[in-house]
Amino acid sequence: MAFSDFTVPLFHPLIVFLLLSQPHGGQLQVIGPSQPILATVGDDVILPCRLEPAMNASDIRLEWARPDLSPGFIHVRANRQEYVAHKQPSFRGRTSVSINKLQHGDVSLKLSKVRVSDEGTYRCLVPSLGPPAVIKLVVGAVSSPAISTIYTSSRKVVLDCESRGWYPEPEVLWLDVEGNLLSAGPTETVRGPDHLYTVSSRVTVEKRHSNSFTCRVQQRTTNQTRETHITVPVLSQWVTVILAPGLLGVVLVAGFTIHKWRIG
Repeated sequence: MAFSDFTVPLFHPLIVFLLLSQPHGGQLQVIGPSQPILATVGDDVILPCRLEPAMNASDIRLEWARPDLSPGFIHVRANRQEYVAHKQPSFRGRTSVSINKLQHGDVSLKLSKVRVSDEGTYRCLVPSLGPPAVIKLVVGAVSSPAISTIYTSSRKVVLDCESRGWYPEPEVLWLDVEGNLLSAGPTETVRGPDHLYTVSSRVTVEKRHSNSFTCRVQQRTTNQTRETHITVPVLSQWVTVILAPGLLGVVLVAGFTIHKWRIG
């Protein structure tokens, strides 16, 4: 079905008057953003679209669509009301336009409660004005990571970092107190039924004075980063010496020998 197949009038006397009253050098166009629009899962987002030169669009037929979906209509407005008969079900109750802004040529679409599946290419079309504007929506989801201790010994500690609810798939980095990258095991990635990713990574570190470590989860496409820090407790220098391999046994034997010699 073409985007203009609804059986509603395409023109209104007011539209004809406004089109004829435009200056000769100012041909009306539908204009969208030059860059992709970023949105976070659960938030509301505005998909910008406007008429240029600006004119009252209250009585103009407006079609918002996702060509990759079937049906592809996201929001259709004509005769000062929305038509929902052929609207994509996943967008019902989540789209709207500003009546006040329409009067100034702003035909932007508000999309509420963004979902991962909303990511894609949208078309903003006023059939009476020619080609549509194309708007690309990039959806992201983020969450803060958590660090836990998996194993500890007198010299080393194994740390695990996990973060749930990311989109698109992020990467995990480990850094020392000076910001240097640490060599860690491969990142484990699981994608849930909600299309969000859970990532985890482990690293083995030595106990020393510089005992603060950072787990950083980042997504370059959406330019999102979350990180958390952990401080690994370090034994005092004397306790470390005493607990050195084999030395404790030597100390105990020597102490026992001295004690036996004194009472002998």
